[in-house]
Amino acid sequence: MQSKLEALESKIERVVTLVQQLRAENEVLKNQNAAAESERLHLRQTVTAARERLEGLVDKLPEGL
Repeated sequence: MQSKLEALESKIERVVTLVQQLRAENEVLKNQNAAAESERLHLRQTVTAARERLEGLVDKLPEGL
């Protein structure tokens, strides 16, 4: 009976360790996702600004070109 309890205790300790590792990994992934989303929004704004500038330049081109 004692050996079964010790085996169960060992399994529980491994599960607890795994849960802690997964929580830490999840936190890292959440931070990476937030950073990627921020970068995506920044790039989208940059592309929009570039498109607007190009459209403004195209509007200034003479009609015959």
